[in-house]
Amino acid sequence: MKEVAGTRLSRLTVRSWLNLVLVAVGIVVLGGALAAAVLLNRTDETSQQLIDNIQPARVGAYRLQAALIDQETAVRGYAIAADKQFLAPYYDGQRTEQVAAEAIRKLLAGRSELTADLDAIEKAAGAWRSQYAEPLTATVTPGVPSVATKASVVAGKSQFDSLRALFDTQNQHLATARTDAIAKLDTARTWRDRVLAGIVAAFIVTGLVIAILFRNAVTRPLEALAAACRRITQGNFGDHIVPQGPKDIRFIAADVEDMRGRIVDELEASRSARELLAEQAGELRRSNAELEQFAYVASHDLQEPLRKVASFCQLLEKRYGDQLDERGIQYIDFAVDGAKRMQVLINDLLTFSRVGRLNSTQVKVNLDAVLDEAIANVSTAIEETGAEISRPESLPRVMGDPTLLIMLWQNLVSNAVKFRRDDQAPRIAITCGSGSGEHVGQWMFTFSDNGIGIADEFVDKVFVIFQRLHGRDAYTGTGIGLALAKKIVEHHGGTIWIDTSYHDGTRFRFTLPAITAPQHEPQLEGTAS
Repeated sequence: MKEVAGTRLSRLTVRSWLNLVLVAVGIVVLGGALAAAVLLNRTDETSQQLIDNIQPARVGAYRLQAALIDQETAVRGYAIAADKQFLAPYYDGQRTEQVAAEAIRKLLAGRSELTADLDAIEKAAGAWRSQYAEPLTATVTPGVPSVATKASVVAGKSQFDSLRALFDTQNQHLATARTDAIAKLDTARTWRDRVLAGIVAAFIVTGLVIAILFRNAVTRPLEALAAACRRITQGNFGDHIVPQGPKDIRFIAADVEDMRGRIVDELEASRSARELLAEQAGELRRSNAELEQFAYVASHDLQEPLRKVASFCQLLEKRYGDQLDERGIQYIDFAVDGAKRMQVLINDLLTFSRVGRLNSTQVKVNLDAVLDEAIANVSTAIEETGAEISRPESLPRVMGDPTLLIMLWQNLVSNAVKFRRDDQAPRIAITCGSGSGEHVGQWMFTFSDNGIGIADEFVDKVFVIFQRLHGRDAYTGTGIGLALAKKIVEHHGGTIWIDTSYHDGTRFRFTLPAITAPQHEPQLEGTAS
């Protein structure tokens, strides 16, 4: 039976437990209210009977008795003095007696044991009047006292004493009724106090029972679940969560246990992935080292045969030039030009591959200084073309590699000079401002020229290495400049793109992260200061 009861209780949810608690409290409150109502009703009835019936009936009895005594005194005085004035209290007493008797009967309606005393008194009073008072008053001659009449008065007194005995009986019975009512009232009050005390005790016991049940059924399972969750958050992922308590708390515990299991599985997978990544990182480092070594060897081993090809072709032209026809000399020029272009391509490829990998530094860089150096590097082309460059009074400082940033500005300026219009001198405009939107926390740079521009369909293609939009006979170069610029910008944490809304040439936009916190890297003098 205990197992069945425990199984039934375990099916309850927290809401069911709360409903059960509320029902228990309601039952206690309702039971106490009913008991208190019954006792209060009984107390009110007893108190009302005592105050509104018994006590007024006692007062009425005293009035009745006083009215009869007044009648006896009036008859006796009239018999002795033979003065009719003494009969006035007799008749008033009869009226008072009648009123008092009616009031007593009304107050004691339903109490036959008490109205029996009134009936006996009324019967005895009637007999006294018919057998003594009225005959006596009839024999008295007004104004003529009589000795015989006085003797009758003495005899009538003894007859009235029997009526007095009935008075005592009535008073005793009314006093007993009052005492019984008071006892009942005290008993009802005692029970009322006991019930109220019982209700208070029941509330206290019920509260304790509810607190114990609620703690065992709800609080402890929640505390156990919270403790298990804390252990898991502290890294003890191997601790299992045992569902316990109400149905919904057990469901929550089961869900948390499932989540713990998934976390453990993910951690295992993550450990395996980290181990695999560590192995791959080691392989990548070895591969990069081998690639660097290969690039260095290739740059020398490939350029040496190219230098020989170019030099021997030039020697061949010099020694046997007079023996070769025009076509032969052209073939030699093609071979020499091809070897030199291959050397340029190899050098550019090595430069591109080394961006951000070899001898990369991170210092505060003065962009004004690196722009000055980049312009100085292409000053000959600028002077020959009459190019004009407008720039801000001051450019910000950024964290980066000064050599790479010089290459960035130099590629952009040389591109603007190279791809100029035939009828116009190059005009270059450089601006800088704070980024907004997705570029908050970065500097936004614009580099505009009045050159031949780039068609919209080629705005992404120009940033791909070795991609050229024009033939070598029109513009020299290997097609690596903008690809190198993009790699330098991205290495510094920025982005670069072409503004297609600009139609008077080409406008590049690129971003570089702003310095938002004090840096402790060493500063370089000159270019990086």
